[in-house]
Parts: sequence; C-alpha cells; structure tokens
Amino acid sequence: MKDSFKFKTYDQRLAYLIVKPLKGLPVHPNHFTLLTLLLGQTSAWLFALAMQEYAWLAALLYMLAIFSDHLDGELARLTGKTSLFGHNFDFLVGGINYTALFIGIGIGLHFHWSILLGISAGLCNPVITYFRMSMESQFGKEVVEHPRFHGFDLEDFIYLIGPITWLSGVIWFFIPYALGTIGYLIWTIIEFYKCNKKRDQSDDRVLQKGKVRHPWHKDFP
Repeated sequence: MKDSFKFKTYDQRLAYLIVKPLKGLPVHPNHFTLLTLLLGQTSAWLFALAMQEYAWLAALLYMLAIFSDHLDGELARLTGKTSLFGHNFDFLVGGINYTALFIGIGIGLHFHWSILLGISAGLCNPVITYFRMSMESQFGKEVVEHPRFHGFDLEDFIYLIGPITWLSGVIWFFIPYALGTIGYLIWTIIEFYKCNKKRDQSDDRVLQKGKVRHPWHKDFP
C-alpha cells in the first residue's frame, strides 16, 4: 500500500486519507460520484446565471468537484466496491461536468464568440469521453492514462480555474482551456485510430505467421 500510495498524485493521496476513515461506514463510491455531479452542475449554473457576483464561488465549487472525482475511486479501491457501472458512471459524470462548465462560462461572459466557443468546447467532451471509453475497453486502461510528473498529472491543470478566476478573471482560463479541449479532441481521435492501426497490423502479422501452406504452393518443401 505504501508503494502504491507513493505513486499517486497529490490530490489522490489526500482523497485516500479522507476516505480511509469511511471504510467501515455505509458510504458507497457512487455517493461521491453524485456529489461530483452536483458540485460540477452547480458551478456551471453559477457561471451562467451569476457570473458577476459569484464567479469566485463557481470556480471554488468546480475545484471541489475535480477533487471529489478522486474520492469515489479511492473509496472503491479501499473497500473493494469497484464495478464496471461505477467506473463508467464516473467517466460520464466527468464528461457532463466539463460540458456544462464550458457552456456555462460561455453564456456567463455574454459575448457571441464566448457562447460559440463554450458550446464548441463543451460538446467536445462527450466525444472525448466516447473515444476514451472505447479505447479503454478495446486496448486497456494504460492507453487512456494521463502522463504524470512530480505528483501531478495532465488533468490537474483544471485546478487553475480557481487561482486564475480569483486573480485575473475567468476569461483568462476559459479561452486557453477551451481551445486546448478542442485540440485534445483532435489528439484523442488521432490516438484512437493509431491504436486501431497497430491492432490491425498486429492481427495481420499473426495471420501471416499462422497461414496454412498447401502442398501445391511453389515454396512448399
């Protein structure tokens, strides 16, 4: 356990320490997944409907949603309550929250371009979720894992929504992250087809090695 704890990201380590005392209590990992959904949707609604007054709170709630997203997984592994439904539910909630976040911010900024960008980036997330779930089911979990470095992974950049919103305004988070999400969709699709191509090439090599050679083949000894 100590070794696995060492290789977790910092927010995963904190999530583990929080849920560890809950091991014997009637708390299910899906309860935390529902909490993640509630926090994410509340954040998106605040951005859309009360940007001027409550952008600071909306950003805080989304940071809590991102952190809460780790609680269900840590509790599931700790208690042995892992399930395919829970895993897929967690995947879907993440996609729904990201979609709502971008659309909510786009609406709250009250620009025509921000609404268009928010919808575009938001709708990228269901497609990203679909391709990532397909890649995981076909090629294994390792192909969809984010790169990690010094206790952080790529997904942790989303935590910057808080500091950037509080110090400079949410627009300085929204534009680069929305454009990055569109780029991430393109990269995900490319990776999906690369994985399929590698699998097809591997299948072809297996077929070539196992091909039956008949007596009338000219190279037959």
